Amino acid sequence: MRCGCIYIGSNTTRLLVVDHTPGLLTTVLQVRAFTQLGRACAAGETIPDETLEALAEVVASQVAAARAHGVEPGALRVVATAAVRRAKNSTEACRALREAAGVEVEVLDAATEARLAFAGATGTLAKEAIDPAAPLGVVDVGGGSCELVVGTRADGVAWSTSMPFGSSDLSAAHLRSDPPTAEELATLRAQVAAAFAGLAGTVSAVLERPPLRVLAVGGGATSICRLVGRRLDLASLGRAVTLLASAPAETIAAEHDLDPVRVRLMPAAIIVLEAAAGLLGPIEVADGGLREGVVMELAGA
Repeated sequence: MRCGCIYIGSNTTRLLVVDHTPGLLTTVLQVRAFTQLGRACAAGETIPDETLEALAEVVASQVAAARAHGVEPGALRVVATAAVRRAKNSTEACRALREAAGVEVEVLDAATEARLAFAGATGTLAKEAIDPAAPLGVVDVGGGSCELVVGTRADGVAWSTSMPFGSSDLSAAHLRSDPPTAEELATLRAQVAAAFAGLAGTVSAVLERPPLRVLAVGGGATSICRLVGRRLDLASLGRAVTLLASAPAETIAAEHDLDPVRVRLMPAAIIVLEAAAGLLGPIEVADGGLREGVVMELAGA
């Protein structure tokens, strides 16, 4: 079955088209655009008309690309997360996107976002000999929210929580210098640490043993791989922050084949991942995430 997902996030809007066979997703097409809704609209504010118009053009283009690659209307799902969810004109935004692109936009609540991210991340482990009852963790650092999820492949999500901030919010609030200063990073760390305080007891109550694997999903986590590899323990994440604080974003982007916009957001994403690693253990970057969870659900997997 060929199916697709357009994911409207706080930083990017992404299209994924896959062929699904039992136990396997084969990527046919991936498209990414930096639409930066989180920068244009903070929580409770109105998405500006010009931002909506630009987003509508991107979504219409990605719908056309999905159709051109053989995705039937019933096999394409368009989802939006925190940036649209928390906007004052969320309903109007979805209506504008429907009129421009001819598709319904589903605004995911935090619990559904966590469930789909967990399904997409852990579903990529299907080829590995992992005990289906083993506890797993997933960390999804988006631009406007951060989801922490624990559960098993056998039973799904056992517990999740959504932090009301992400890399876009934290960067806008604290990282005004390029590169970020030590003082800015320290202030950001303090906010994240305060938000994570008290979660350890909750996670311990849910899990009888530490997670066997902890998986990070999202564009920020994938980009961090370019700097320090796929294993994101406290030491490697610390090295990544040091590197990002050593030179302007344009320089780091050119040296590591990254987008400068993404580089400006990465220190905040890394600091959230540091807090998550301290809570759950060393993290590795997953091969799938929310979009993969959406297409798996579309395919009935």
